Amino acid sequence: MKQFGAEFVGTFWLVLGGCGSAVLAAAFPNVGIGLLGVALAFGLTVLTMAYAIGHISGCHLNPAVSVGLCVGGRFPADKLLPYIVAQVLGAICAGGVLYIIASGKAGFDVAGGFASNGYGAHSPGGYSFLAALVCEVVMTMMFLVIILGSTDKRAPQGFAPIAIGLGLTLIHLISIPVTNTSVNPARSTGVALFVGGWAIAQLWLFWVAPIVGAVLGGIVYRIVGKED
Repeated sequence: MKQFGAEFVGTFWLVLGGCGSAVLAAAFPNVGIGLLGVALAFGLTVLTMAYAIGHISGCHLNPAVSVGLCVGGRFPADKLLPYIVAQVLGAICAGGVLYIIASGKAGFDVAGGFASNGYGAHSPGGYSFLAALVCEVVMTMMFLVIILGSTDKRAPQGFAPIAIGLGLTLIHLISIPVTNTSVNPARSTGVALFVGGWAIAQLWLFWVAPIVGAVLGGIVYRIVGKED
């Protein structure tokens, strides 16, 4: 239960910190943090939680990561479902807290997106479904390669959180214009539920694509990272 609780808290922090930066601070008049700031915020949430709860639960914070670690032989399958449930619940609670904070400002409307992920008309840059699909699959695949590689027993010890946090930052720098960057089904669900409509209708992609990418990442690292 401590592990599941840690995943709940960690995913709560990821969604509150990452999506919160996008909703509350990205375009704040004159001193907004912009896309670079949002990308850093997502990376910092993972970096801080990796040090805070990594020794408790492994700090997955992401159903796709849990699946990819399972495929990569680093995580037992019997813990997969409870981890995913804890992650999604943490994300939804964070979405609720963010909604309460954001709605405290006059004129707030979830129609603005509420940091939801989307494609086509709901992509920040107007990117197509195919572009969004490929982007989410490839970005999640590379994220898993980074995670599996940096946490390998042969890698320098103690630096994995930095590599993973910076890796997630880089992923956001690349893909925010395409999908608002998911690579995390829990993160997508946590805010989409408060937007409803199109965000719920497109949510399936941000479950399927990251999980497919994570599986590919687990397979790739099993091949390239195999000990001689």
